[in-house]
Amino acid sequence: MSHPAQYGMPGSGLAPLPPPTRWDARRALTLAGTVGGIALCGIGVLVYVGWHIGPLALSVGIAAALLPVPLLVGCFLWLDRYKPKPAKYLAVAFAWGAGVATAASLAVNTLASMAFDRFGIEDMLVAVIVAPIVEETTKAIGPAVLFWRRPRVVNSMVDGIVLCGLSAAGFAMVENILYLGKVGFAEGSTHGGALVGVAWVVRVFLGRILMSGFAHPLFTAMTGIGLGLVARVARRPARWLAPAGGLLAAMVLHASWNLMATLTAERQEPYILLYGYVSCMMPVFFGMVGFVLWLRSAEGRLTERALTPYVHAGWLSPPEIAALGTIGRRSAARHWAKRMAGEAGARAMRAYQFEATRLALLRDGMRRGACVSQREIDETRAEELRLLAAIAAYRQAFTGRDPHTYRTWWDGLRYHVMLPDGGVRVFNPPNQPVVPVPVTFMPVTFMPVTVPGYPPR
Repeated sequence: MSHPAQYGMPGSGLAPLPPPTRWDARRALTLAGTVGGIALCGIGVLVYVGWHIGPLALSVGIAAALLPVPLLVGCFLWLDRYKPKPAKYLAVAFAWGAGVATAASLAVNTLASMAFDRFGIEDMLVAVIVAPIVEETTKAIGPAVLFWRRPRVVNSMVDGIVLCGLSAAGFAMVENILYLGKVGFAEGSTHGGALVGVAWVVRVFLGRILMSGFAHPLFTAMTGIGLGLVARVARRPARWLAPAGGLLAAMVLHASWNLMATLTAERQEPYILLYGYVSCMMPVFFGMVGFVLWLRSAEGRLTERALTPYVHAGWLSPPEIAALGTIGRRSAARHWAKRMAGEAGARAMRAYQFEATRLALLRDGMRRGACVSQREIDETRAEELRLLAAIAAYRQAFTGRDPHTYRTWWDGLRYHVMLPDGGVRVFNPPNQPVVPVPVTFMPVTFMPVTVPGYPPR
């Protein structure tokens, strides 16, 4: 039996983690242009709205429209717990919807309304035809660019729903400022003063936010599903059809909702909107909620399945895989790491879990044949190595620190346990892994874990 001294610490033989990306002039200009452009669009929209409804109505609209934002954003952050994206991507998605999408939609809808009026076309067609096309397209452009530019970070249907939902939440916030400020406070004040204006704000808030505040995120989430499918399918036609189909579904839902609202206003029949709300929108909403919850739990099951080959290759141990399967197990692992190594251990465990989930999604994409070109294959292999190195580096913060557990090593097949007398015994893994586990690993060099049919020949 080999002595444990021959067994290296986690990460020995692995490539070092990549150095931090350095700032350069091009990156700085890109960031400045992106932030500046989004900010200018947002400021422009607020100036336009304030010019038409007045500064007091604008202030009331902003205050009321901000109330549901933490709840909406919190729902998407909760959905994103398995593999949280960098905060900057989430902020860009929200700011894109609140700034660029609203500015572009406001401009196009206004021009379309003027053109329809000039040619004698019913103005209601702007809300039913033009607005859904323009608004859903502009809301989706920002998340689509993130999918295109950061395919290794944004690569699942959950990512698509989260980013598109945040973009829609930002869009809805600014649109609500207009409705609450103009239709609510400004018009109410003209009928009976400030108190009547506040009462109208409450009425608009109940109807537009409390009852249908989910509408914009629900519509644009359809596009998010299509974007997320791009990373899960191998065939080129499907990569184009999936986002196009999602965008079309978002437009149809949006147009249906606007049609019901427009017919209700034109014919003064509130039952039209009520019937459509109960028979169409609520089933779609609850269906989407159920689908999202299933997707969220499916990421945990996918992590367990996709990472199993790394167990047999000696990169991961069975308990580690089991500890990644559910949010409850992950939370227990973080509490354990905090007891063993303090706050640094908890942070390392959290980062370890995130990188392991990214590795699972990467491997699942390899299995599905999502990498077609040689460049994509090379990038995938490099990303696999980076993730394995990161996992090994984070593991060092909390493994081998439990004073009540014998020191243990995993070789890909069995456990090597050092007993109090200095001897080492070998044990087969149990059928039900114990989680979490303070296991160290044999010294290994990087060996790709093969996937049947990958790379394509």
